Amino acid sequence: MIRSTILTTFCHNLSSVIVCPWLQRTAHSRCFILGVLRAALFLGICYCFSALNLVAMPSTGVSVQGPGVRPNLALACCDQGIAPMQALFADHEVVAALHELHAQVAVAITDFSPERAQVVRFLNEQQIPVIAGVTLQTKDGPYFNAEDVSEAPAQIAAFEKWTRENGLRWDAVGLDIEPNFNEFAALKNHRWRLFTTLLRNSLDGKRIEHAQEAYSVLIWQIQSQGYPVETYTLPYGPVERNLHTTLIDRMLGTVDVRGSENDVMIYTSYARPAGSAIILDLGPYPQGIIVGITDGLSPAGSGYGPLDWNEFSSDLLVASHFAHHIGVYNLEGCVRQGFLPRLKNMDWGGSVTIPAASISRVKRRVMALSIALWLGSNLLYIAIVSIFIVSWLAWRWRAGRNKKSTLKRPQPRWQIRPPHG
Repeated sequence: MIRSTILTTFCHNLSSVIVCPWLQRTAHSRCFILGVLRAALFLGICYCFSALNLVAMPSTGVSVQGPGVRPNLALACCDQGIAPMQALFADHEVVAALHELHAQVAVAITDFSPERAQVVRFLNEQQIPVIAGVTLQTKDGPYFNAEDVSEAPAQIAAFEKWTRENGLRWDAVGLDIEPNFNEFAALKNHRWRLFTTLLRNSLDGKRIEHAQEAYSVLIWQIQSQGYPVETYTLPYGPVERNLHTTLIDRMLGTVDVRGSENDVMIYTSYARPAGSAIILDLGPYPQGIIVGITDGLSPAGSGYGPLDWNEFSSDLLVASHFAHHIGVYNLEGCVRQGFLPRLKNMDWGGSVTIPAASISRVKRRVMALSIALWLGSNLLYIAIVSIFIVSWLAWRWRAGRNKKSTLKRPQPRWQIRPPHG
């Protein structure tokens, strides 16, 4: 009897000894993983908020020193029709100022007319270096993007034919890479269609890859004709490259391709009161910087109106601190506001102080954009990992619960019967 009791007690305790550590390990594992996930989430949130708070706390402004020498200036023009183009260069003071500044003129090639060729020939004769700002002539707009990649080769071929027939000389060929604004403007009153269009575009990576390949071949063909190629892109390009993502490119149809030089268009007239702080933040990344806008119907220096001289000269000094090739949009605005004589006498060794509030504002927005881009670019992976972890935890919890319910069942009592005989 004593032997039977000992064996029965031993079996009950053996079950507890075997099962209880397993339950404890399961509980500890679940608690450990949940703790890690909570800690990671907490640290991620702390990082985001601390980063946003840290960039908001500079106590003083930043003084930016100019390079001391005039950079290579390129002034864009001639996208407003033939008559304004002819009148612009009929002004001898404009031509003389361009000579004195040793500035390039980036002429928009919006058509292949004899009149436009005549003005370009005049600039060639005056020894003013000219950049051909080739544009598309389609219903979708003048810019190169993924939507119009099939029309680009024919346009470049027509440009080369027009150049040969008129004996024109170019310092470089410029490609302006921007979204199809007409498409998005047509959808601005249809928010659901706009959302679905952006979502569909963001998932279509093959479209951007095909456009990159096609434009790379096109750039190589232009370069093989002896022309350097400049690409002009929007300010989000450097942020995307730093994060190794193409999310905005996929959504908007812009293409990240490199020519002989990549210039980023940083138009601070659209970003008041941040102003030159945007150039300070994005300036280290591109090879060239294009500032503006100097022309418009609104009063200069307010709202979305053109830059006034103080804003314009500040942008030029900050841009020239980072890049030796500075573009200006546009020449017409500089002439209208009397900037050309001031440019001739400008002190390129001066300094400009950017307010701390402007720097903080820009850094917060760039950080917010970076976080949004990272989350958007990795959303699929985050969802897959989250589903896997939640499924694994649910399975472990269910297995532990089943095992626990098994333990609550009555255990069989073992009895040892004496041998017969």
